[in-house]
Amino acid sequence: MPELQELHERFRNVGIEVPEIYLPSEGVDWQAWAVVACDQYSSERDYWDKVKELVGKKPSTFNLIFPEAYLEDPGKEERIARIQASMREYLAKGYLRSVGRGFMLVERYTPYEQKPRIGLVVALDLEKYEYGQGSKSLVRPTEGTIVERLPPRIAIRKGAPLELPHIMVLLDDPNRSVIEPLYEKRTYFSKAYDFDLMMHAGHVRGWFVKDGELLEPVAAALEQLADPARFREKYGSDDVLLYAVGDGNHSLATAKAIWEEVKASLKGQPNEEELLASHPARFALVELVNIYDEGLPFHPIHRVLFDIDSRDFLAEAVNAGARVARYPDPDTAIAACDSPSKSDQTATCHTIAFLTHDEAGAIIFDNPSQPLAAGTIQAFLDGYLSAHPATTIDYIHGEGSLKALAQRPGNLGLYLPPVDKVSFFSTVIKNGTMPRKTFSMGEAPEKRFYIEARKILPD
Repeated sequence: MPELQELHERFRNVGIEVPEIYLPSEGVDWQAWAVVACDQYSSERDYWDKVKELVGKKPSTFNLIFPEAYLEDPGKEERIARIQASMREYLAKGYLRSVGRGFMLVERYTPYEQKPRIGLVVALDLEKYEYGQGSKSLVRPTEGTIVERLPPRIAIRKGAPLELPHIMVLLDDPNRSVIEPLYEKRTYFSKAYDFDLMMHAGHVRGWFVKDGELLEPVAAALEQLADPARFREKYGSDDVLLYAVGDGNHSLATAKAIWEEVKASLKGQPNEEELLASHPARFALVELVNIYDEGLPFHPIHRVLFDIDSRDFLAEAVNAGARVARYPDPDTAIAACDSPSKSDQTATCHTIAFLTHDEAGAIIFDNPSQPLAAGTIQAFLDGYLSAHPATTIDYIHGEGSLKALAQRPGNLGLYLPPVDKVSFFSTVIKNGTMPRKTFSMGEAPEKRFYIEARKILPD
């Protein structure tokens, strides 16, 4: 069996810590425990109100997170205090238990994909992650980080004893060498959980993997993917991108910001080096997913504008150089948007469908300066919203949610074309971060549900 200390050092060299994972104790209702990522259904408060009703007084991650649908409610500080108090209560009352140090192999079936999505829960080293413009770090954001969105998340994490991950991080592993070999052996592992997710979001299973002989091939495969010579040959770059943040970029940036504060507080202490190496806040729990996973869809993130004069908006789009085409119904407009998407990465035009309560059509930008349609429309939106402060925007996962919101008078929905996941890594390496809110890995019900937890304060 590989020496565990040596194995842990190998993982550290490729930016991973083998975490101590906490799971619900026996008797906790798993379906009530697991809720979807807090940034989903942000304009659909009814969803979260239903979750609250389903959970009732049962132990649930609903009480350990801050759904973004409630961010504008009064009493934000009190809610954050309750979240942190619930974390301490769950630990004190034994609702959570440590299952030891290891990785969690996750199989997730969703309502939309025939094949399951396979992931591996690990802890990423935040020393290997930078989210600023032009980042060349081993762990890298794939979209621009909006620093104004970090303060509420920082307030929640600062002083919290636990973290719960909805961050999903991508590997570029066409040979399926890291996660898939573990999945093939899953029947030999200890099953940690197996249950239906709430709100018809599918099914999830998890297997805890802690044996050194099983973990060593994972380290070896990651070392191969991170080999500078291999990376240079494939991408023509010396700056290895091993982990691309797919979902939860702002949550990972929050963890990084807190870690920088912790580092500053440790500066000058006699055992500073030892503390920096072992402090739990140095790491963040994430789920790794292979971008080539057959159960991993890539969807564009759509936009909805509220309190808007749609005719004025379309007229200003035309003034900005766009063409506007009308269609008889939303489905036809969406089909027109999807049609040119195969060439959208290098297109001579970008097509974005628009939907309102009484019309549908497409906004077409010829010879765009941006490489992606999301960048083209976002550049226009930034200017428009600046000039129309009464109009607000939200970013929507899923065609169904977009249609429902666009049907309300005073709203306008913007449907964006699909994103090509095969060229994803090369696009990030060549062009840097994508425009914000470009893509989503699945629709809202397919997002990661909170299940695992990890302590982020020293004992």
